[in-house]
Order: sequence, then C-alpha cells, then structure tokens
Amino acid sequence: MRMAGEPPSLGEEPTANGCDQGKDFHLAPGTDGEIPMGSERMEMRKRQMSVAQETPSSTQAQHGIGNRASNACCFCWCCCCSCSCLTVRNQDEERARRTSHELRAESIPNCEESPTPTLEEVNAWAQSFDKLMITPAGRNAFREFLRTEFSEENMLFWMACEELKQESNKSVIEEKARLIYEDYISILSPKEVSLDSRVREVINRNMLEPSQHTFDDAQLQIYTLMHRDSYPRFMNSAIYKDLLQSLSEKSIKA
Repeated sequence: MRMAGEPPSLGEEPTANGCDQGKDFHLAPGTDGEIPMGSERMEMRKRQMSVAQETPSSTQAQHGIGNRASNACCFCWCCCCSCSCLTVRNQDEERARRTSHELRAESIPNCEESPTPTLEEVNAWAQSFDKLMITPAGRNAFREFLRTEFSEENMLFWMACEELKQESNKSVIEEKARLIYEDYISILSPKEVSLDSRVREVINRNMLEPSQHTFDDAQLQIYTLMHRDSYPRFMNSAIYKDLLQSLSEKSIKA
C-alpha cells in the first residue's frame, strides 16, 4: 500500500481518481541495462530525422549546382557563338558599305576634268544638244546650270549609265547597277529621276540579271527630257551667256 498523495511506483496502474486510467507505462530498457529518459529518446529521434532530411536535400542541391553549371556552359557557348557570328556579319556589312562608298565616290566626280573650252566649241553648243553633251566642258557647264534648277540628278544618272557601259567585270557591273538603282530609280531616294511606269517595269526585269545595258531605256528617256526641257533654258541662261561673252572678249584681245 501507499499513502495518500504518494506517486505510484513504476508499473503500477493509477487509481480511478488519477488523470489516466487503464494505461501501463512500459519503458524500453536502454543500453547497459539503463532506462533512458523520454526527453533523451525524443532528442535521438530528432537527430535521426534531421539526418534523413539533410541527405536528399544535399543531393538535390548538388544536382541543382550541376544543372546551373551545365546551363551556364551552354549559355556561354551560345553567347560566344552568336557574338562571333555577329562579328563576322558586321565585318561583311562594313566591307560592303565601304565598297559601295568607294564606288559612289569614284563614279560621281564633282566636276569632270577638261580643258577650257574654245569659242568655237561654245558656239557649237548652241547648234545641238548632242554637241553640248559630247564634250566634258559642255557637260560641266550644263551640269552647273541644272544645279541651279535642282535637277542635277538627271545629268548624274546619265553619266552613271555611261560609266556602267564601260565596265566588263560582272561583279562590278552588278554592284554599280545596284547603286544606280538605289540612287536614281528607287522611290525612296531623294535623287530619284522622273521615269514612266513602262520604263520602270523594264528596269525591274533587267535587275534580275544586271548588265551594262540595264538602264538603256531610262537613260534615253532622261536624255530626251533634258534635251526638250532643260537645254533651251540653258542656252538663255546667264551661265552660258557669261561664258560666251568671256571667251569672245579674250578672242578679241588676242
């Protein structure tokens, strides 16, 4: 027996006035016959559970690092490849632009080299438009007049077509034909010349396989336009009259 208020001994069931009824307390024996306390056993279980949870998480972390490494390598490779491709493409574009610029600079001189025209030559310009256009000095004087009328592109186009006819290298012909189209035929160009729809269709067909004669129809149309429209005004312009008077005075003094 035990006295009132004395706690029950191990293995003894609580009485009816206790908190728990009908439950036995069986504690597993510990190592070396000792009986571990409940708090120590819970602590051991926590350690085991924490170790079990850390193992898969560390494995996942390693996989994640590996994936990031592989992705980084893939990303770097793609970047290097794309950068090198862009570099090559930019170099090709720059080379093409440089070539186009050089051809433009060569094909459009500000003024043709020519000796000072004689009085007889200047008088011959008044006889026909062909005699004006056949000499470099005549073309320079006429071009100067066209510049005052903001129609110099007609002469520049005609001269570019003449230069194209002198070429024999296929690659140069194709490049010059492209430049002529961009500078004088394209509706986006500020130097576009006035051509009818029929001639434009002919040019578009010819541009599929450019040749020295791609712009022959257009050149003839512009030549006719300058002959009928600009040439009569040039003959009455101050540019022509002043040149004629200057040469006449020199001729009298000589």
